[in-house]
Amino acid sequence: MPGAGTASEEAPEIAEVLEPGVTGNGGKRLSPTRLYVRRFARNKPALGGMILFVLLVLFSVFGRYLTDWNYEEADFAALSVAPGVDGHLLGTNSAGNDVYAQLVHGLGRSLIIAVTVSLMTTAIAGLFGTTAAYFGGKVERAMLGFVHFLLILPSFLIIALVGTHYRGEWKVLVVVLTLFGWMLTARVIWSLATSLREREYVMAARFMGVSAIRTIVRHLVPNIGSLLIVTFTLGVASTVQSETALSFIGFGVKQPDVSLGSMLADGQNTLSTAPWLFYMPAALVVLLTVAMALIGDGLRDALDPTSQSGGRA
Repeated sequence: MPGAGTASEEAPEIAEVLEPGVTGNGGKRLSPTRLYVRRFARNKPALGGMILFVLLVLFSVFGRYLTDWNYEEADFAALSVAPGVDGHLLGTNSAGNDVYAQLVHGLGRSLIIAVTVSLMTTAIAGLFGTTAAYFGGKVERAMLGFVHFLLILPSFLIIALVGTHYRGEWKVLVVVLTLFGWMLTARVIWSLATSLREREYVMAARFMGVSAIRTIVRHLVPNIGSLLIVTFTLGVASTVQSETALSFIGFGVKQPDVSLGSMLADGQNTLSTAPWLFYMPAALVVLLTVAMALIGDGLRDALDPTSQSGGRA
C-alpha cells in the first residue's frame, strides 16, 4: 500500500517518543536508563557541564595534595604576595594564608553545603507535595496553608540571625537553608502529583488496601522522579549562590572555616591592591554555577521523551 513503508520507517521513532527505551538503532531494545544516558551524552553542552563539575569535585578532593600549605596555616613572612611568589602558587591573603589551599577547602565546603541542602530540600519537597496531593481535601488544604505561611516569613532575616548567633557554623547553615528552601518546590510537585492521584495504579493500590505511605513512596514519588532529579541538580547551583551571598555579607561561613563566599567577602576590600583574592573564588563560583545549570538542562532534555535536544537514541 502507498505510504506503508513510510509508516514502518517512522515506527521506531514514534515508539521512542511515546515509550522510551523500547527500541534503539538496529531494533535493539534499550532500557530506559541506557536511553537517558545516551540522550544526555549526545547533548554537548550538558556533557561539557558534567565534565566541568567532575573536574571541580576532583580539585576539591585531591587539590590539597598539590601544596605544602594548609588553609588555616599563615605565612607571616609573605602577606598579600602575588601568585607564584615565595612558594605560594596563587599568592596569599592579608593574613598570610595560602590562596590555593583556601580555594581547595572553600570549594569543598561550598559543595558539601550545596549538595546536602539540595538533597534534603528535594526529598522533603517530594514527600510533602505528593502526600498533600494523595490525601486531598482538608489534609491538602492544611498542608498547603502551612507552606504558604512559611513562604511569607522573612526567611532571609531568620537565616541571617541564626547564622550570626552560631558564628557561621556550616552545619547550622545547612539546617536553616534546608528549613526555608523546600516550599516552592513542594508546591510545584503538589500541582504535578494531583494529576497522578487519579491514575489507575494509584486507585488500584487504594482498593487493595495498600497503606498511604507505601503508595506515596512506591507509586507517586517514582513517577515524578525526573522532576526530582532536575530539581536536585538545579538546587545545587541555587544553594551555592545562596551560601555565597550569605557568606559574602557576613551571615554565612566564617573564620577559621572557609567557603567561596567568605573568600569573596575577604577579597572585595583588596580589589585594587590584590585582585586575585576576589577573582579566583569568583571564577570558581561562576564555573560551578554554569556546570550545574548545563547539567540540569541536559537532564531535563534527556528525561523528556518529546525533547529533540539529545538527538535520536
